[in-house]
Amino acid sequence: MRIPKLILFAWCCTSAALSAAEVNVERDVAVPMRDGVVLRADVFRPAEPGPHPVLVLRTPYGKHQKKAGPHVEAGYIVVRQDARGRYASNGKWESFYRFDTHDAADGYDTVEWAAKLPGSNGKVGTFGRSYNAFLQWRLAPLRPPSLVAMSAGTIPPRLTQVEGPGTIRPGRRLNWFYCGMTPDMRLRSGADGPKTKAEAGKLWKDGECDRLLHFLPWLDLSKTVFEDEEEAVKAWLRQPHLDPWRLTDGCRNITVPNLDIVGWFDHCNDSIELHQTMRRVGKTKTARTGQRLIIGPWSHTGTPRRKVGDVDFGPEAEFSIEQAEIRWFDHWLKGKDTGVDKDAPVRIFVMGANQWRDEQEWPPKRARKAEWFLASNKRLLTATEKPGADRYRYDPRDPVPTLWSPNMFTLPADQAPLAKRQDILVYQTEPLATALEVTGYPEVVLHASSSAPDTDFFVKLIDVATDGTNRDIASGMVRARYRNGLDKPRLLKPGEIVEYRIKLRPTSNEFQPGHRIRLDVTSSDFPNYDRNHNTAADQNADATLVVAEQTIHHGGRYASRLVLPVIFRPK
Repeated sequence: MRIPKLILFAWCCTSAALSAAEVNVERDVAVPMRDGVVLRADVFRPAEPGPHPVLVLRTPYGKHQKKAGPHVEAGYIVVRQDARGRYASNGKWESFYRFDTHDAADGYDTVEWAAKLPGSNGKVGTFGRSYNAFLQWRLAPLRPPSLVAMSAGTIPPRLTQVEGPGTIRPGRRLNWFYCGMTPDMRLRSGADGPKTKAEAGKLWKDGECDRLLHFLPWLDLSKTVFEDEEEAVKAWLRQPHLDPWRLTDGCRNITVPNLDIVGWFDHCNDSIELHQTMRRVGKTKTARTGQRLIIGPWSHTGTPRRKVGDVDFGPEAEFSIEQAEIRWFDHWLKGKDTGVDKDAPVRIFVMGANQWRDEQEWPPKRARKAEWFLASNKRLLTATEKPGADRYRYDPRDPVPTLWSPNMFTLPADQAPLAKRQDILVYQTEPLATALEVTGYPEVVLHASSSAPDTDFFVKLIDVATDGTNRDIASGMVRARYRNGLDKPRLLKPGEIVEYRIKLRPTSNEFQPGHRIRLDVTSSDFPNYDRNHNTAADQNADATLVVAEQTIHHGGRYASRLVLPVIFRPK
């Protein structure tokens, strides 16, 4: 999926020429919805005479942008719209915790309104990531006639893939609500509390962060956290097995292609499932064959760069989302020969090797499973040995801390800060004689028992370099009561040995010669995930915390193991 140099050069020259000219901007343009509610949008037009295709971005985060941006400079009319009930738009905001919203209809009406703008050629594309992508997947199944293509990146098909197992993931969600979503709700309602993101961010750093993250139980959180969405959020917390999103259900009705750009360290990279579903069941051949997926070594937000956290993935990791989108829309909305139609369906960044590679599907079918067995003395072996067990205490009052960015996004991180903890079991191989590529979904088959009726088990795959750096590659977890599914809770019998199959996040990493494969096992990752209370109570409604004694069994009939999807190279 490489961008041809000639096309890239032509695009850069065109962009430079247009950026030198003044663009036309209309602020807070009224966009009437079918129910009479008026939404507001900023409309950016190229200075060059049209007609031009239109790109629509709908967002709950505030549409305002001072500069026109590269999409306008590349010859697109760009519509940036505040979602219903947000900032300049009228109506009431309906968060993604709600089962019934106006998101789909508002999106349809906005696309068709945009197609009729003066200077439009009638062709519309939608773009945006995360929540902005969620809004695209909502509208697309309604098939607005003017919608030609999407670039909806990094949003999974189910709410339960963003939140934890039966509860919110406090670090991201509480920060998201308190600092990002509720200030505008307070401004509109006149409620007490910070009414700008800046005010909320200062209070968060000055103490609200620690207070709210350690608050229990979630159902008793004050209205100041969720504000007008309190009822919707808490209704979901009472029945967390229900999914208000179900985005894959709409794929059969979608007729347009999509470009998904996502990161290996993105907590929303289950968006890959939408790509897979569209390729199978999209309503048209164009929708099925036109899907494109790019996965790099990045986190959730920001401009993809070579350095993520403290890890430098080399110059190949530099990437421009805007450039990729313009190339995408130039093909679909302008009919230019940008090579998009000839690109491989999937392009992945292989960490370790630090190179891009094209694939025909995800995960690669040619990957073969290879097993490493947990053994005594902190070893990972290619064959099982005699039975044994390792133990640790999990105290939810002293959970394993998450290693992530100041904005509470997951990042690759050296595990050195956790080295002295006694509640993490470490297993690793001998140094590898040759390079080993792991691409796909690793899995851990864990045989474990606990003194508690419910508890968590977390596993983390780590690349141990020759210089001693321990960089995490992928992770996964299971909440014991939901081991058979969120809709089939079943408590543990204390001391009972249970087999857990823990699917890790998708990854592609080449372990270099001399490196070791390491697997960590523990019972917490806070505040990335909620602490398991180790009780039988509803943890969203009860604040009791109990220590659990955990035992990991290995060898013999309880062959706990790491299963890796390995790409074997021809000799």
